[in-house]
Amino acid sequence: MQLLVYIISYPILWCIASLPFRLFYAFSDLIFFLLYRVARYRRKVVRQNLELVFPNKDQGELNQIEKKFYRHFCDVFMETLKTLRLREEDLAKRYKIANPELLSQLEKDKSVLLLIPHYGNWEWSIIINKYLHSRGYAIYQKIGNKYFDALIKRIRAKWNTTLLHQKEMVRTILRNEKEGIRSVYGVVSDQSPQRHRTRYWRPFMGITVPVFESPELLARKFDLAVLYTRIRKLKRGYYELEFVPITDGGAATSDHEITDRFFDLTEGSIREEPSLYLWTHKRWKHRDKVPEEFRDAK
Repeated sequence: MQLLVYIISYPILWCIASLPFRLFYAFSDLIFFLLYRVARYRRKVVRQNLELVFPNKDQGELNQIEKKFYRHFCDVFMETLKTLRLREEDLAKRYKIANPELLSQLEKDKSVLLLIPHYGNWEWSIIINKYLHSRGYAIYQKIGNKYFDALIKRIRAKWNTTLLHQKEMVRTILRNEKEGIRSVYGVVSDQSPQRHRTRYWRPFMGITVPVFESPELLARKFDLAVLYTRIRKLKRGYYELEFVPITDGGAATSDHEITDRFFDLTEGSIREEPSLYLWTHKRWKHRDKVPEEFRDAK
């Protein structure tokens, strides 16, 4: 069944990805109408999330953020698909790197960890590989349909980015460090971890939640430099990514320092333009299960 769905869907996806941008974004507008007005995809989750983190905004403001988010959400989905047929030079025009020299300077001395939030268009950040002098890796999670998983891997692996499953990350970093292979690892780090595996909770958008510590633990263990990727949407289909330093050596940082800095920066991006965050995830679902030792976290 998975193969049949893929065989039927792939030619359609290929044709959509081949559309010129004006028609392409018109198609995204149609997807927005169907997703938001007809299917009402995760409207309840999005609204609950917005009401939780913006308690001082009135209904009109929340409605505006919600609609802008769904339009952007559809654009990101379509832009990810567009990567199938997108040339590197075209993506480089639409996804600017504001300060590539910062990353270039750091990777001369050690491996670098890029912490990426679900904000703006994180998928097109694969263009970073164009600026690397060392080996680039992107950490990913598998999706259910193995044929679409292979397609997504092919899209994300364009321009010589090596994709790593989460379970391969530690082993790969260990091997590369032993062999002296300088590398850059991109990790989307703002997901909600499984509660029973969480050791650290902290406020995010005013609500205490469990957070992943794995990136920080790796940065401290292997003394990785760490950068935050601040993404801004300049206009429809055009973005700018700026590297923001978190540390030039993880081994010198204290407990939770890297994690806290990442979430503070992510929150700053969200407050600057809320519609660009991924509100469809149940990021705050564990808010009523905060362990005693973290209930007064600020």
